[in-house]
Amino acid sequence: MFTKLNHLMSKIPSSSRILLAMMIGLVLGSLSSYVYVGVNELANAFVMLLQMTALPYIALSLIVGIGSLSPLKVTNTLKITLIILMALLAVVITFILLAPISFPSWKSADFYSLNTISTTPEFDIISLFIPTNPFYALANGLIPSVVLFSIFMGIGLMQVKVKKHTLSVLNGLNKAVVNVSSMVMRFAPVGIFCIAQRAAATINSEQLDGLQVYIVTAAVLVFLLTFIVLPAIVATITPFSYRQILKSTREAMITAFATGSFFIVIPIIVEQMKRLIEQMPSAENGNKTIKADVSNMPSIIVPISFSLPVGGKLLALLFTLFAAWFSGSQVNSSDYLQLLVAGIPQLFGTTTLAIPNLLDIFNVPSSLFDLFLVAENIIVGRLSALLSVIFSVSLVLLIATSMLKKFTFKWRSFSLYLTILPIISIVAFVALRFTFDAITYQYQGYSKFIKRDFMLLDVKAKVLAEPELSVDKTMLNLPVLARITQRGFIRVGYFRDDLPYSFHNNEGKLVGFDIEIINLLADDLGVSIEFVRIYHNQAKQLLSSGYLDMTTGMPVTPKNMKKYTLTVPYSSQTMAFLVKEERRKEFTDWQNIFAQEDLIIGIPEIFYSENLVRRYFKNATAWEISTPRLFFKEKYQHIDAMLFGAATASAWTLINPEYTVIVPKPARPELSMAFAINTDDNAFEIYLRNWIFMMQKNYTIDQLFHYWIAGKKPNTFLDLSKKANVQETSHAK
Repeated sequence: MFTKLNHLMSKIPSSSRILLAMMIGLVLGSLSSYVYVGVNELANAFVMLLQMTALPYIALSLIVGIGSLSPLKVTNTLKITLIILMALLAVVITFILLAPISFPSWKSADFYSLNTISTTPEFDIISLFIPTNPFYALANGLIPSVVLFSIFMGIGLMQVKVKKHTLSVLNGLNKAVVNVSSMVMRFAPVGIFCIAQRAAATINSEQLDGLQVYIVTAAVLVFLLTFIVLPAIVATITPFSYRQILKSTREAMITAFATGSFFIVIPIIVEQMKRLIEQMPSAENGNKTIKADVSNMPSIIVPISFSLPVGGKLLALLFTLFAAWFSGSQVNSSDYLQLLVAGIPQLFGTTTLAIPNLLDIFNVPSSLFDLFLVAENIIVGRLSALLSVIFSVSLVLLIATSMLKKFTFKWRSFSLYLTILPIISIVAFVALRFTFDAITYQYQGYSKFIKRDFMLLDVKAKVLAEPELSVDKTMLNLPVLARITQRGFIRVGYFRDDLPYSFHNNEGKLVGFDIEIINLLADDLGVSIEFVRIYHNQAKQLLSSGYLDMTTGMPVTPKNMKKYTLTVPYSSQTMAFLVKEERRKEFTDWQNIFAQEDLIIGIPEIFYSENLVRRYFKNATAWEISTPRLFFKEKYQHIDAMLFGAATASAWTLINPEYTVIVPKPARPELSMAFAINTDDNAFEIYLRNWIFMMQKNYTIDQLFHYWIAGKKPNTFLDLSKKANVQETSHAK
């Protein structure tokens, strides 16, 4: 029985088996959120085995391919390659710039993220490409450096007179790597099944919110380019048929899509292209040497294309256009030249390094980088790998055809494609636009925010709308800890309009980052809580009188340090501006802001500090406002921007999505946050100092920060053993 089944499976083409395994894995994974035992390990092992051969293959292929050429041939090949490369780039970029036709008119805002306050690193193309230590580049997978090193080694070997033996040895090593890669691909159905099952089981449906437009547009774009446009162009002007092109690449495309990596299928692409090129007859005046040189082209072109800003990497430009549209910072057609000139060089590195720079160039909120990572992990990374495969294949086949002088212009196919392709493309994007417009889209940012409830602990609490001063005054002179224990509850003042640290959710319940921290404090003290809503100008008197035991957090500024007794900081904040979307560009640089004389800046009273305003706002006018809520009212529209904490400002954009958060450059030191406590009570101050330190060390405050400030799901961050989840320890308010 097993022998018959094995015989039957051997008759099925490898690509079909891989595709079947991927579909079964996706179906099983979608039916259950459980990743089967051993699946995660097998998936990781398969990807690592593919990666094991890819980098040695790239280096050896480039050295052998270039080293076997003569200097004259290199010059001719380079000219041909550049012309064809620019032509293919123009085709792909044209489609990317047309894609925004499909974007509808939606509004959006999101929770705070560390990317909101991150500074964009300098893009250093020199260190990216020039390897000071080639062995370090090989060991750490620095692909551009490895490619450039291999190219130079190939050029050096090309000029060696007696190089036959060296080429023979290197070629033998390269074939050994190919054999290893072929051995690994025998297990591809099992590996792809595991990858697909894991991916389908672990996808969070909530991650798709707000990304449908980008994902669907990218999918349509990649489908058009991969299966219609690029194969049609190659089939029109080369001896290869449309069917031949797709058939020879399907195994590489399926594997690249399943793994989300173009890098690991480079050996597969090279070998398939060599076989396809060998089927081409030589030119009549050609010879075997020319045919041999052409057969080496895949070994050179495909590895180099991995490091070039081509293929799937260009989808980063599409994401920039999407992010600008999504945030309200439109990139107009007049900005397209800047996008290409500034954007394409960024893509010599990885897209994860390029995207923050591209967003920064067009003043798009850097927090949208989170959306890019989510989309990449869900499916766009796989689409990118798919596009990279067909791009490199098209480049190789066009160069090989040119070198063999076998260009054959098929007029019938050309006239058909010239008519159909533009129509299909425009109709696809316009249809997407109508589809998106027809979707009943409802902004969900405010809903997600206002429906939040406690994550860890809900302590019994009473909430007062204002202070009740008719209390037992006999306890006011007791030490705070004794007073709390005797009365059975801790009395805490909370400030109005202090999103997302203290606010009432959709059920009228007092919740928030600070509120849940105090819940934990009360639980450790073994008491309940009485929350009292107060104004900032009431806090000092209510604390010093003994009525309040503490308040929720406030910034550690010279003004507040002089006025209150503050605990050690439990969090920190980065200062930012809250502005209307269309005025984003005016607030990206501190120096420009301070230099403007006609600006009016609103500063909530808890952040207002006379000496800091006098020190920095010499030209602009700074207004102290009692609550940030005033900034959004019609009466206060003359205020150009509000200076606020980045996390708090992000929460206000969830309520007012037409506004955005801007952190100007250069980055300024963070401002610490602390609780105000009863004056002259050292015992309570020491208790809170040690308690806050304990809650920071066991990552409890980190968990609450991720939940209340960054809007993450609770179960994502409860595993404290995963230190990666605790790297966002720079708390901001």
